[in-house]
Amino acid sequence: MLTLILLIVAIVGLLAVMRREAGALPALAVLAATGLASLLFASTLLGIVLLLAAAGVGAAGLPALRGKWLTPRLFAMFKKVSPKVSDTERTALEAGSVAWDGELFTGKPNWQALLDYRDDGLTEEERAFIDNQCSIAAGMCNAWEIAKERADLPQALWDHLKQERYFGMIIPKEYGGLGFSAKAQSLVLQKLAINETLMVTVGVPNSLGPGELLLKYGTDEQKNHYLPRLADGREIPCFGLTGPRAGSDATSLPDTGVVCKRTVDGEEVLGIRLDFEKRWITLAPIATVVGLAFRLFDPDRLLGDEEDRGITLALIPRDTQGMEIGRRHHPIGSPFLNGPIKGKDVFVPLDTIIGGEAMIGQGWRMLVECLSVGRCITLPSGATGTARYAIGWSGGFARIRRQFNVPVAEMEGVQEPLARMSALGYIAQAAVYQTANTIDRGEKPAVPSAILKSQLTEFQRVILGDAMDIHGGKAVTLGPRNYLGIGYSANPVAITVEGANIMTRNLMIFGQGAIRCHPYVLEELAAKEADDVNAFDRAFFGHAGLIFGNAARAFTQGLGIGKPATPFDGEAGRYAQEIARLSAGFGLCADAAMASLGSSLKQREMLSARLGDVLSNLYLASMVIKQWHEGDKVEDESALLHYACQWLLGRAERALDELFDNLPNRALARTLRLLAMPRGKRFKRPHDDLTRRIAQAVSRDTALRDKLLLNTWDSDDGARENPLARYNALLATQERAETLYRTVNKAHAKGELPPEALHPEQKVEAALEKGLISEEDALFMREREAQVLELLTVDDFEYDAFVIDKSKVLRHNAA
Repeated sequence: MLTLILLIVAIVGLLAVMRREAGALPALAVLAATGLASLLFASTLLGIVLLLAAAGVGAAGLPALRGKWLTPRLFAMFKKVSPKVSDTERTALEAGSVAWDGELFTGKPNWQALLDYRDDGLTEEERAFIDNQCSIAAGMCNAWEIAKERADLPQALWDHLKQERYFGMIIPKEYGGLGFSAKAQSLVLQKLAINETLMVTVGVPNSLGPGELLLKYGTDEQKNHYLPRLADGREIPCFGLTGPRAGSDATSLPDTGVVCKRTVDGEEVLGIRLDFEKRWITLAPIATVVGLAFRLFDPDRLLGDEEDRGITLALIPRDTQGMEIGRRHHPIGSPFLNGPIKGKDVFVPLDTIIGGEAMIGQGWRMLVECLSVGRCITLPSGATGTARYAIGWSGGFARIRRQFNVPVAEMEGVQEPLARMSALGYIAQAAVYQTANTIDRGEKPAVPSAILKSQLTEFQRVILGDAMDIHGGKAVTLGPRNYLGIGYSANPVAITVEGANIMTRNLMIFGQGAIRCHPYVLEELAAKEADDVNAFDRAFFGHAGLIFGNAARAFTQGLGIGKPATPFDGEAGRYAQEIARLSAGFGLCADAAMASLGSSLKQREMLSARLGDVLSNLYLASMVIKQWHEGDKVEDESALLHYACQWLLGRAERALDELFDNLPNRALARTLRLLAMPRGKRFKRPHDDLTRRIAQAVSRDTALRDKLLLNTWDSDDGARENPLARYNALLATQERAETLYRTVNKAHAKGELPPEALHPEQKVEAALEKGLISEEDALFMREREAQVLELLTVDDFEYDAFVIDKSKVLRHNAA
């Protein structure tokens, strides 16, 4: 019995030491004490085993001992098996900053570090712009007119965008811009997401564009000339990066610039001869100035000793001789201005290089550093705004659309997608706002930008699909009345651009995060590059302590032992503890995958993607908890909190489970499953009760619906009709209408009304004649049904309206 007690004491003691990453000395003390006690009072065999273990810990764990024999051997082995980091990869890894994503890699996230990113909200100027100017812009949009009749925004809208300096949101006021915060920029784009062409037109110049590059790297002359002109729309920018042979792998671009001299206006000028072909360039057809990425060569050594000077960025005026610009691509579902740019033997002076000669060869670093912020904002904000509108439209439609004498919002088959849309929209709102807040606090989130771009645009795909299902025939029939179908068909654009989601999920999130966010991997690689054995010793054995710590934390917390303290109350605190548990499991599995697969993990993209999925879901769940903790709660919002967290943490567990199923080393996989999930998966799909609560709330006039629809255009004061405002107005009187529906339908079922009174309007008039309802009620229902019918109605057109070449029309019934 004493032997068993001592064994348990040894195990518990070691787990406690490991959880705290207390180091070799405490572990040595536990093993030595229990080993000696066992030798003296219990089992000799157990004592010998424990003392041998203590000797092993001392030899490997004490720096003075391991430095003489173990560290040099490990360092030699590490240099052979560690992956080689290319210059391109190193640039990407060094770009941006690490914040909460790094905490999730530690396995012991410090929640206070997340809460320290305080939210100061918006300025009065920013709030007024969103409430007023953005409402005006949104009110000028009709999806059908923009997509099918104009293939462009209306001129009045272009004038408004330039006059109000939408293109200068990121440009400081001293250069004539708006100087908005990242949060304000995000909320502007969310409101403008009522139309995808409008959102893209405003979003792209404020993310991937010459504006931000000039701000960070431009010369004073370039800033003073271009930034005021970009801010007020005198200059429309585009940026040429991708091409026929360089898409997601932008570093492989074959476009070239050669340093040379030419005679211009009688003077010899040192400049660059450019040959390039770019595609998929947003705003290119109307751009007045083109940012261009190319590979610069100096074969005649006019600038120095190097011939290959690397990727370089330049700013080229539209009227530069030899540049072909103005043609258009036809993006699926949306006419946002996008097209090719070509150039053959285009000569530009050296002062067109962004940042001047000092920035030659720095183009890839410049792009990666700018992308980390812009990718966090534009497409994630567009996806979040789309979610807000889709939830509003779908909840309203589901409540006024009646089948079988009840609103379809009462049918569970409709409630399921309606609740799912709401939860995904709730997650997106929290994630994009809180990440923008970290940007305002000085962070440049590289890994979160990949998480938000890929995850939120995938949410958008699901949300729009659900919205289409709920609307049915209303959404599949295009025309001026259809506010949903064109945006739905354009969704693949968001999935594809700014790093295709397939590449981002499979290669970037974990591939970049495993090195950039890990507490020790970057230090180990740096030690290898510097050939510094002492630095390697510190990093490697710190890394080893982290692995043992995560194994102990994941196992004990998985058993429900030693739950970490969190600063959150109630259910949010429980979810924070579960995030910490899964963070420890994720950290352990990440290290195990890297150790067992080495550099081949790069090629095992499905495994890398699953690890990225775990990180993504933990990050999103953390953002939801922070938003909940800091925000004002409304009735039924707790249902959304539970649904969102359970859904995200369930996805994280499933990703780990699939990782264990597919790791090549089966013994390692079984061990990891035991340590990381000793009680199996803890989260199931959200309960049906949550689904019903959420669906009821978002399809009625409630505080929860209002909260989800914040920062949308929901007033009826624009140049175009606003279906969201009309749905909101109908929901405001829904209870009165439901009472009258029940009255007339019950009377009709009893035979108290004529059987041929089948339309709602006919039933109302018949009920008025019978004295079952008052004249006031009848007038209310007449006006309401007219509005309902208008919202349910779809468009029809002349037979040959969609035929471009009328000579090819087939007149099937010509007679």
